[in-house]
Amino acid sequence: MKSRIVWLLLCCIWGSTWLFIKIGLRDLPPISFAAIRFLIAVIILAAIILVRRLSLPRSSKDWWLLAGTGVLAFSLNYGLIFWGEQYISSGLAALLQATIPAFGLVIAHIHLPAERMTPLKFVGVILGIAGVGVIFSNQLTFAGPKALAGSVALVISSICVAYSNVLVKAYARKLEPTVIAGGQMFFGLIPLAIIGFLTEGSPVNFHWTRLAIISLFYLAIVGSVIAFILYYWLVRRIDVTKSMLIALVTPVTAVLLGMLVLHEEMNWRTLVGGALIMSGIALLVVHRKQREAELIPES
Repeated sequence: MKSRIVWLLLCCIWGSTWLFIKIGLRDLPPISFAAIRFLIAVIILAAIILVRRLSLPRSSKDWWLLAGTGVLAFSLNYGLIFWGEQYISSGLAALLQATIPAFGLVIAHIHLPAERMTPLKFVGVILGIAGVGVIFSNQLTFAGPKALAGSVALVISSICVAYSNVLVKAYARKLEPTVIAGGQMFFGLIPLAIIGFLTEGSPVNFHWTRLAIISLFYLAIVGSVIAFILYYWLVRRIDVTKSMLIALVTPVTAVLLGMLVLHEEMNWRTLVGGALIMSGIALLVVHRKQREAELIPES
């Protein structure tokens, strides 16, 4: 029962973060907004690491891994997300980020010998790419070049975080999850903070409205720290397939919240493209479930 509650809670949290990003972007510049979010999260995670006395990486390779994946997963990924969501709806941003598993499969084929591409996986990737193509055609034709640029930014961000996830899975198996997240956020926020300060000015001069502050702390504490802790608690108690289903529910939650709270509209091309992306991810989940069933020995 607890696992189901946590699973639903994660779907709600990760589905709602897109809404709070969109709300915060009304008053805060994108790059600095992302940097401050992760600065707050890093401080909290560092406190957790100290209290729990978790072991830090001892080799230079591990530190370089955290630095490299931190730039991919936080500097590039979230920098592009926050910048791109200025020009597209929160629901569309969530749909485009749902392509992460599709890109991850292609990258995993190169770096993880145990996770080679199969015909069913290939179909799932093609469906995801087709969905992105349908959405892109809509953005270029109806929403203008800025919306297209925002959509491209979200897809590139998906590739960056997919690459980071594969590298972590391949080379960071001995590191504590909290240490991985804290280290990645620390290294990732440095480029964000520098670029934000140089291009957007001092945070002291930002338009700090009540909604901006609420959005910032919700994303930092609930969307980063709490969601991360809950996720790793969950993956130790349920099978991988069920945890992967979160990727199917999160975009739906984001789209509904965007329509209800921000009155965002979804035209038929966005809906068709989103349906293709979600169908591709669903195929990947089904394939994983079938594979796990095949690995269970007969009694």
